[in-house]
Amino acid sequence: MNRILDDLIATDLERKLVILTGPRQVGKTTLARSLMSRYTPAQYLNWDIADDRAILQRASWDRRSRLLVMDEIHKMPGWKAWLKGVADGREPQQALLVTGSARMDTFRQSGESLAGRYFAWHLHPIGVREWCEHSGATPTDALRHLMRRGGFPEACLATSDELADRWRTQYYTDLVREDVLEFSRLHEITAMRLFLDMLRARVGSPLSLASMARDLAVSPNTLKRYLDILQALFIVFAVQPWHRNVGRALLQAPKVYFFDTGLVRDEPGARLENAVAAMLLQHAQFRRDARGRETGLHYIRTKDGAEVDFALSEGGELTQLVECKYTDAALHRPLARFAGQFATTEAVQLVAELRQEEQRGPVAIRRAGDWLAGLCT
Repeated sequence: MNRILDDLIATDLERKLVILTGPRQVGKTTLARSLMSRYTPAQYLNWDIADDRAILQRASWDRRSRLLVMDEIHKMPGWKAWLKGVADGREPQQALLVTGSARMDTFRQSGESLAGRYFAWHLHPIGVREWCEHSGATPTDALRHLMRRGGFPEACLATSDELADRWRTQYYTDLVREDVLEFSRLHEITAMRLFLDMLRARVGSPLSLASMARDLAVSPNTLKRYLDILQALFIVFAVQPWHRNVGRALLQAPKVYFFDTGLVRDEPGARLENAVAAMLLQHAQFRRDARGRETGLHYIRTKDGAEVDFALSEGGELTQLVECKYTDAALHRPLARFAGQFATTEAVQLVAELRQEEQRGPVAIRRAGDWLAGLCT
């Protein structure tokens, strides 16, 4: 299926090295091979494949290739200095695409800088807009499908829920056994798996690492390290509370969501909130990658317990307030309160199953699927 980033990355390949990151099995290799069909000849090399690794180490790839795709090279010792040399010494008219399933800064192994040599893109799971374009579904039906299956291509495109569940069970097992093990010690795997299971049941709630650490009989610092690993591998992402002082915001409890909505416990409200969080993160990173706009994703919570699920910011100012409800169209009072406090901010209450849209003062009550289908523009 076509992805939103296909043509945008193709355009950037004519200008600079492109680095594409995202979760494992989110479709990076499929996107790369789709782009290769536009270039003749093209070559794909994966650091995890022994024969390909030898070619990369010898730098003996086909110099005639108009597109050279290098996958997982962040696992190479000193990869940044090496890639800088490749980018500077590549053949004229040779496009270079680097892909990876972990945040590149996690594998920083030297002081070399790639500044000015590349464009960065983030590939996310399939969103409402992409599924509508691929399947012809309505936005509401697309959201239902993504809440049930998640947006990872193999599960999303599976011919049955059973096949999607089988894929996810194996995917979850492999993430812990293989990817996470690169960052942690073998004896920690059981604790890491239990931590992940606890996170699956706490989607949408501010995270108390101290409380969870007591339950797991480990230190809060150990759980903080586990959370950093899970974020580095694009398994989860944290949403920090909004505060103009970034330092103060980081001292408050984050909320944690999964890139794969299908990993969330099967409760409609939690799955909706996770799906919205994932698509808002995709929207924020798209605006940063495609437009150069520093867009942040947050939530709002006051000392008196008033909370709004999400807030988007740009240039240090709030731009949108977003509250999620599965079926309840009654106005969320904290959303109305904050909409009045931030008068120039768009306030929207997203309802997954909504009969009629309304405008309640400063708050727009909208069908979640329709609104989400308009993101990433």
